[in-house]
Amino acid sequence: MTDSIKVIDLFAGPGGLGEGFSAFKTPDGEHPFNIVASVEKEASAHKTLTLRAFYRQFLGKGKGIPPEYYEYLKRSPKVCAEKFFSEKFPKEWAAAKHETLGGPKALGSEDHNEIFAAIEKQIDGYEGKKIVIGGPPCQAYSLVGRARNKGKKGYEAEKDDRHFLYKEYLKVLDLVQPDIFVMENVKGILTAKVHDESIFEKIREDLTCPANAVSSMRERIEYDLLPFAHPLDKLSSGGQYQNKDFVIRAEEFGIPQARHRVILLGIRKKSLPKSFKKELLEKWRVDDPVTTAQVLADLPRLRSGLSRTNPNNYRAWRENFMTGFLKVYPELASMEIGQKAAQQALDAETHNLSQGGRFVPIRGEYRSRLPNRLEKWYTDKHLLGFINHEARNHMAEDLHRYFYASCYAEAREGISPRSRDFPECLAPKHKNWKSGNFADRFKVQAKNRVASTITSHISKDGHYFIHYDPSQCRSLTVREAARIQTFPDNYLFEGNRTEQFVQVGNAVPPLLANHIAEVVHALLYHQPCYS
Repeated sequence: MTDSIKVIDLFAGPGGLGEGFSAFKTPDGEHPFNIVASVEKEASAHKTLTLRAFYRQFLGKGKGIPPEYYEYLKRSPKVCAEKFFSEKFPKEWAAAKHETLGGPKALGSEDHNEIFAAIEKQIDGYEGKKIVIGGPPCQAYSLVGRARNKGKKGYEAEKDDRHFLYKEYLKVLDLVQPDIFVMENVKGILTAKVHDESIFEKIREDLTCPANAVSSMRERIEYDLLPFAHPLDKLSSGGQYQNKDFVIRAEEFGIPQARHRVILLGIRKKSLPKSFKKELLEKWRVDDPVTTAQVLADLPRLRSGLSRTNPNNYRAWRENFMTGFLKVYPELASMEIGQKAAQQALDAETHNLSQGGRFVPIRGEYRSRLPNRLEKWYTDKHLLGFINHEARNHMAEDLHRYFYASCYAEAREGISPRSRDFPECLAPKHKNWKSGNFADRFKVQAKNRVASTITSHISKDGHYFIHYDPSQCRSLTVREAARIQTFPDNYLFEGNRTEQFVQVGNAVPPLLANHIAEVVHALLYHQPCYS
């Protein structure tokens, strides 16, 4: 039996990184990673986190997931999970709440003492292996975030607390003194600066000895810092890693999106294995990246809704669809395939397409179209439907642009139209449309390409996340975004739809986290790889 490895999950969000670790199994079927504390401040993400912690109470214990869990997924969003589960499963629900510290908590706030006391209680006297995972909020580091900050009057990076939340991570490292830690962040952190000093260089320096960085009186534990994709490559030869070595391109490892992130592993000095077979990483590399259609094609077809329309029903949507078709069809005359795509969209079976909902049941015989290696990861035979699969409302004119964009992408092998490619009849009524500042305002997630990075901006509008199927004429749903992020289908996101989108966009892809977990486990036990 594999020893339990205690996991402290910081800045947990909805739990993507923790999901990957907790789902990891050894060849003998054991789940070695045991999440004992998850820290998250946002209320809806915390509810998602707690529900998943409850789900995990039944893994590997021979009981299976109770039917009540699936019943809850089908209930109205107004149903409270705690009321639904606490009476029938008091022990498991209490354990889930204990894992997520009883409620939303923020590092670097007045919650500090409570968070650290809870973590200290988990590790006090514990002599087994323990790890810390998580990534400080990235808004201050991302290229988009930095662009926004420049536009803020009086903004000073030196006074933005988000630049320094990693110091809270350092304090936890100093307290826990883990065998290994994992830090994740956006690629933009590599070029972020404060006082003309590189943030990432400072972080790397501080992570080598957290106790020194936070002026602690505890034992000085030192760490070697390894990139996920290149563990031991340069340390074993006496070389030094460059900042760019820490960037992982998720699509190269079977994740269906072009998500490029910094993944940094810290392992106690003198704990490194002498060798580390590359097969552990190479077995996940894919020659043909997973495309958008491969992970979305088997989901129920939906229509969008019409905002500012009363009634918002199928008939109103269909009439608007026809208006868009008549407007767009002549404009596609120079693109035979595009015109064909428009005609196929019109002829497609769109009769009474629904907008979906919290739970969309499977009707008729369901056949997964997922790649074989991903089907087991995503699907749950007990679910009998899809959750968080509800199309949002859009303005009528935007839906005409979506229709044109998806037909255009079909004709141009997945290339979305730029502002200059839109016909005048579809141009938005603002003077900057042709300025170049809005050149890629509308983007189709092309069916035969890897999807764009799912970001929290998807919560604002769907213009950058248009579904590739013209006949559905809409942006992605939360479930579709979650599929691209590799969340299992039985992973429910709590909160309203905007909050759900933010959670999905901010998360670490769980399947990528699962790969990281395998590397961490191999490093901990000096095992070369699993097949």
